[in-house]
Amino acid sequence: MELRQLEYFVAVAEERNFTRAAERVHISQSGVSAQIRRLERELGAELFDRSARTATLTVAGKAALEPARAALAAARAVGQAVGEVTDLIRGRLTVGMVTGCTVTPLFDALAAFHRAHPGVEIALLEDTSDRLVEGVRAGALDLALVGTAAATPDGLEALTLVSERLVAAVPAGHPLADRRRVTLGDLAAHPIVCMPPGTGLRTVFDRACAAQGLRPVIALQAGAADAVVDLAARGLGVAVLSASMAADPRLTARTIDDVDTPAVLALVWRSTHNPAVRELLVHAGRAFAAPDPG
Repeated sequence: MELRQLEYFVAVAEERNFTRAAERVHISQSGVSAQIRRLERELGAELFDRSARTATLTVAGKAALEPARAALAAARAVGQAVGEVTDLIRGRLTVGMVTGCTVTPLFDALAAFHRAHPGVEIALLEDTSDRLVEGVRAGALDLALVGTAAATPDGLEALTLVSERLVAAVPAGHPLADRRRVTLGDLAAHPIVCMPPGTGLRTVFDRACAAQGLRPVIALQAGAADAVVDLAARGLGVAVLSASMAADPRLTARTIDDVDTPAVLALVWRSTHNPAVRELLVHAGRAFAAPDPG
């Protein structure tokens, strides 16, 4: 059994597709398939059900997944431990980023980290915040920038970068534009444009509505805040965003009075045993603390 076979197995399990897994590990699909077949012959069991378009784990595959991840993590830890002793950081750092992210300090932090530690390969993956948090918990991601309804998701450590109240944002001429205060009840009378389920901001909004027994009409959803702003500016609905997301001259933003829980943007991680994670957190702290040049 070889580590690369375990790497390919984990890649297919997470991507649920041999082609995407092959792209991820930078070899041909036939190469991935051949190595997984060898692994299956050695284990004496099929790891994937290949009868459908999606590669799904068999019972044996599900049983093998976490030990395979643990073995890969242990192998990485060996190199990292030696690197720490020799004052070098090497290996691979897998970073998650919420879909549609335009938070440039994160990119600044990654660039500074790369300059300081060129021996570390950085992989950057986009997904919804919920899936990113689960990826960090499972060890598939080392660190992730997520939107969340809680300052620190259960079982993880977190560095809060932004914590803001929700606002309703509308263009000039909208019935809510001249209101001094806006409540969830006011919003329920209008179509809503917001981010999709799985994002921290949407979780805050949905929970607040549920607590009051309200079921607003979600007319349009977009994964990027800029897209939500553009849709609202064209009169397609009331944008529900955080204060900084809604800062656009085409819109008037009002804090939603009866939503006290803030939307939080945070870096989350499971462990700092990985020296690369520790170093990236240092660079992130500097990048987000730096004054905005604009």
